[in-house]
Amino acid sequence: MKEYIRKGQIFVNGVKVMGPEMQVKEGELRIGFGGKEYDYRPYVYYMMNKPQGVVTATSDKSDKTVLDLLKEQLQMQYQGDLTGIPVKDIFPVGRLDKDTVGLLLLTNDGPLAHKLLSPKKHVPKRYLVKTDCSVGKEGMKRLMQGVRIGKDEMTLPAKVLEAEEENTYFITITEGKYHQVKRMFQAVGAKVIYLKRLSMGALSLDEKLKEGQIRELTRKEVADLC
Repeated sequence: MKEYIRKGQIFVNGVKVMGPEMQVKEGELRIGFGGKEYDYRPYVYYMMNKPQGVVTATSDKSDKTVLDLLKEQLQMQYQGDLTGIPVKDIFPVGRLDKDTVGLLLLTNDGPLAHKLLSPKKHVPKRYLVKTDCSVGKEGMKRLMQGVRIGKDEMTLPAKVLEAEEENTYFITITEGKYHQVKRMFQAVGAKVIYLKRLSMGALSLDEKLKEGQIRELTRKEVADLC
């Protein structure tokens, strides 16, 4: 580093660094080197529109994972240079089934993940659901009151709205039980044939993101989540 400084190759906020004793505040200043600028971020946040056929895991012996998908896109974006991106520490916040699509948050921010997933927080998650038949007004009423999805498992009341398309619904739940949405609709006599997560807490899926695409969260999106 001293050699780079001596050659005048290090910049802070566009100003050439004259000596190695200079101190900088991480997160507040931009460091320039080799024609690129770098900033310090302890955490990274990515929004994925998860496609079908990809498992929500950091590794899997037989199937492609959401982390594999993230690495592929980051390598394309940064031309294979992932220096400074804590890829090995990134994980999905919660999970979506292999055949479920939609919003998935990927980050290395453990405290935020705990906040979003804690059963005590009751973070709302909104889904688009298509079923093989109508659940009817009685079925919707039961979903909104809470249904039994297991021997000793009752769900909390959900918000349910009918969509314009036949046998299609919007449902918002505040829990994260195993296969919960599918089991809830099964409890009222319908099979889920398509499931898409639209939002989680304050974060909504970017409509411009096609299935399989990923982008970083904006500062506002991160602030709203935190």
